[in-house]
Amino acid sequence: MPDHDDFGGISRDLPRLLGRRRLLGLLAGAGALAVAGCGAAATTSSSASTTAAASSGEIPQETAGPFPADGSNGPNVLDDAGIVRRDIRSSFGGSTTVAEGVPLAITLNLTRDGAPLAGAAVYLWHCDRAGNYSLYSRGVTGENYLRGVQETDAAGAVRFTSIFPACYSGRWPHAHFEVYESLGKATSSGNAISTSQLALPKDVCDTVYATAGYEQSIRNLSQVSLTSDNVFRDDGAARQLATTAGSVAAGYTATLAVPV
Repeated sequence: MPDHDDFGGISRDLPRLLGRRRLLGLLAGAGALAVAGCGAAATTSSSASTTAAASSGEIPQETAGPFPADGSNGPNVLDDAGIVRRDIRSSFGGSTTVAEGVPLAITLNLTRDGAPLAGAAVYLWHCDRAGNYSLYSRGVTGENYLRGVQETDAAGAVRFTSIFPACYSGRWPHAHFEVYESLGKATSSGNAISTSQLALPKDVCDTVYATAGYEQSIRNLSQVSLTSDNVFRDDGAARQLATTAGSVAAGYTATLAVPV
């Protein structure tokens, strides 16, 4: 079972990552943002930011959670040379372990004031098929898979090649992402201009979780809904629910519009 509560102790034993991405040469912003947990305070903050975002037409702002690896809570993978990549299934640096699971290609289409947001950067991360987060969860503290940064193209799109994440206890299946003005700014959470989460549709989750390796997700999914999830319950993920297509055999695609 994934260990999502003992991150305070695990952080003391996090390995040092290799190949720092110092070539970008830009200092971080005014300091790392505090990361909210999953308690009442985090829910209140999420509700307020979601309401504000809804009124402005932007993607709802959400907590980065306790496992961001963006410098705000323990490790910072963002300044590593290998973090800028499209395929995020494998670890890089000191390990080449590949996260196994049903293939999932994620596309985020960024816009600002209705126009494509080209030249921005997106950091995306999520758990593996066992519900574990690389760099934090017991057994995978030496891995940094399922984390990556991409620059938006002329159409404002970023694409990641990944695997379908698990449903772990208490949370709806999701992926986290942070938006930065440029690759040069994507070196620590203090520079993020938007932080949100992508939700996955139930029918696709049911199909994926019926396959080998996802067994524990079946029970976890049965105990949560989009309207009870402490992040998506504000509006039932009306603007954070990805559009999906595909199959277990061919892999799935997940696409989300991200106005910032």
